[in-house]
Amino acid sequence: MLSLIKKKMDEAVSYKKDWALTQQAFEKLLGWLDADRERAGLKYEELRLKLVSYFGRKLCLAPDELTDETLNRVARRIVEEEKILDEEPLVYCYRVARLVFLEHWRDPARAQAALDDLPPSSQPFSDPEKAAEREVRRRRREKRLECLDRCASELPQETRTMIVEYYQSERREKIERREALAARLKISANALRIRACRVRDKLEACVTNCLAGQVK
Repeated sequence: MLSLIKKKMDEAVSYKKDWALTQQAFEKLLGWLDADRERAGLKYEELRLKLVSYFGRKLCLAPDELTDETLNRVARRIVEEEKILDEEPLVYCYRVARLVFLEHWRDPARAQAALDDLPPSSQPFSDPEKAAEREVRRRRREKRLECLDRCASELPQETRTMIVEYYQSERREKIERREALAARLKISANALRIRACRVRDKLEACVTNCLAGQVK
């Protein structure tokens, strides 16, 4: 699924360095968030804070810059194609943010430039062996996520929606969500649990094969 999303996003929101956010583009972005100007402004600030937090949790050294790039890409897509107006803004922006994050850390020059901007006292020291181990773990996690997205994309839409909703939330909210899901599907809670376990087992087997290079 990630590869499919990346392909579509690369085609639809390929970033041009000479493209700048104009007032008109910004107005269209606000209009996409909400028809009411005041509410749109509040939603924009909330969205921006969430994106900054997202990049911060990813340990990016310049979360504000990556947030700006994300919002610029979204605004450009709205201006040039206007094909995302019916999509939920937060979900779509997170999809773009994920691609921006992956591109950022795949570009050593960007990462080094961000490090160079830090004052000497804040320059991180990294043991080469530990850094290599972290990189191996990072690549494994990224590969596993790619495999999971690929395997999930092969599931029927209803099954994919069910398994995502089944594992959403935590504690009491998770219990209530599962009860509501079972009621909507008109099955018992135990039947829902069994169905979810089967889907999970299928996904785990698919991911294992993908990581082993058996899924092309």
